[in-house]
Amino acid sequence: MGLMDIVGGLLGKKKKGGTIDLGGGAGAIKLPGGIELPGNLAELAGGNAGLLKVLLPMLMGGGALGGKLGGLGGLLGKLQEGGLGGKAQSWVGTGANQPVDPDELEGALGADTVSQIAAEAGVSREEAKGGLASMLPKLIDNVTPGGALPGGDQLAGMLKGLDLSKVLR
Repeated sequence: MGLMDIVGGLLGKKKKGGTIDLGGGAGAIKLPGGIELPGNLAELAGGNAGLLKVLLPMLMGGGALGGKLGGLGGLLGKLQEGGLGGKAQSWVGTGANQPVDPDELEGALGADTVSQIAAEAGVSREEAKGGLASMLPKLIDNVTPGGALPGGDQLAGMLKGLDLSKVLR
């Protein structure tokens, strides 16, 4: 039983196909690209809710950091340049995801980028580093099925239908 199963049970969420139904409904948070997050995201994701609000548009090249990083491909390129190419490739590939240390991730992305993500997400830099190190491998793994980078339209569809329980556990 994963964290989202426990949280869903506490919140009375109904399950669909073994996952929590995170349908937007009333109070849904609308992001660029048609991404809709549930209105109770803070309850579901805890401190990572703000990070998700920054990361999801960023992967599509939107938000304040999307243009700076260049979306998913740019983010992966930045990780490659920062010495995390092998780990990032494991997230894209079909095998097991290699973990990343928060300080390693900050070194690859740059302290300024992590600080900007933290500021936009409304969390401390340490919380941002920890959340990114926890979520990025799972998030990238979930939007690169079969080990291939999706096109822009494909990525938008994947993010719209993303099962957040796979990213947050």
